[in-house]
Amino acid sequence: MPRRHWTVTPSHRHTAVARLLPDLEAAWRLQGERVNDQVIRFRCGDQSYYLKRYTTPRRFHQRLPGHNRAVREWHNLQWFHRMGIPTAPLVAFGLERRFGLFQRGVLVTEALPGCLDLARMARRDHPRLGDGDWLRQVSDRLALITRRMHQARFCHNDLKWRNVLVEPDSDSPAVYLIDCPTGRRWPFPFLGFRKLKDLACLDKVGRKRLRRTQRLRFYLTYAGRSRLTATDKRAIRKIVRMYADEE
Repeated sequence: MPRRHWTVTPSHRHTAVARLLPDLEAAWRLQGERVNDQVIRFRCGDQSYYLKRYTTPRRFHQRLPGHNRAVREWHNLQWFHRMGIPTAPLVAFGLERRFGLFQRGVLVTEALPGCLDLARMARRDHPRLGDGDWLRQVSDRLALITRRMHQARFCHNDLKWRNVLVEPDSDSPAVYLIDCPTGRRWPFPFLGFRKLKDLACLDKVGRKRLRRTQRLRFYLTYAGRSRLTATDKRAIRKIVRMYADEE
């Protein structure tokens, strides 16, 4: 028989969404607006939510404890909250195991009102990306968030513009990180490369949408320096080359 686990965060236990989703099976059957093959958006009362479904992984090792993307994303978003890194509020999480192996899972988060991801803004050529003051605030906040993660030896591993949410209608925009099923802490032999990979992921779109001075400002804020050192210059060369073949 499968073993099922379902938990609702303390801040949501006595709310309408908890009554709507009393267990894993109810969450799995829920219908809503399809965002992609894995995610739906639904409303409960005046609040919108995202529900992400995880099916049985094709690779056997991803079904083992400690290797599953669903469990890792749940833990990673909890870690973001503990570290003060802005992310979507967690609502509920559930999983099903059979003979100790992961079968399926569900993660529910609150939607962040008024937010867009940076990739969508870039595709739409959003006017805010031409607003130097607004963009400087986003860049500085994202750089500080990234530095906080990396100082804790944690790397996102998919730090792309589509996984960064911002408030385009605000003159003082908040910045949020989302979608982190592969993030983890890395030991020092691998940490340096993983840090550069996070930065290179951001720069894949950044090099097409931002001026060189704006990209340099981001790196200097991230590094906590006013001028580049020889080590910084070597790092930047690696960042720029990492995805150059994909252009």
